[in-house]
Amino acid sequence: MKWSILLTSILGFLHPAAHAQVDASLQDSLAHRQAVLGFQQELNKEFSDPKESPLNATERRAFQGLPFYPIRYAYYVAAQLVRDSTSLPFAMETSTARRPLYRKYGELRMVLQGQPVRLSVYQSADLLKRPGYEDYLFLPFTDLTNGHGSYGGGRYLDLRIPPKGTTTMQLDFNRAYNPSCAYNHGYSCPVPPAENRLPLAVPVGVRSEH
Repeated sequence: MKWSILLTSILGFLHPAAHAQVDASLQDSLAHRQAVLGFQQELNKEFSDPKESPLNATERRAFQGLPFYPIRYAYYVAAQLVRDSTSLPFAMETSTARRPLYRKYGELRMVLQGQPVRLSVYQSADLLKRPGYEDYLFLPFTDLTNGHGSYGGGRYLDLRIPPKGTTTMQLDFNRAYNPSCAYNHGYSCPVPPAENRLPLAVPVGVRSEH
């Protein structure tokens, strides 16, 4: 996470653009499992690195790995991307008084656990100014596991804008991770907007006891 330190004050604990989900061909279950295991290994490596970790020195010394739900292929889904070219910047609520500017880039519409759901994806005004991160999309969400197996404040997914004309993206909830403030209250983390509250449980990704 070469840019994590720079951006933690902007967006909370985010992962490098190279780790963000991009529009790609559908992976079979074996390839998908290997990709998610690689993501988990990278995440654990970052938490062990004093330059990147939200943990304090004592917590890092005791750190042996993040708790993850089992990898479930059913939570790797095709989502229809509906772009929104008319949305205006808004101040997103965070865990502190800070209110960073975002705009709604569009919606991802999908079927999850047999239910049609939609989630909004956002662009950060701060990242739009940073070369190399103009295509970053941020997807904060909550679900029925929050406070009951996953972090109570919701979780995040990192995405990148797919090529022009693309209308479908593969969305992998197995890569859902906690904001930095789940581990350290010194961070300012975006709060998932009400429109991104899923009415179902998503038992994949990073777990939490609170």
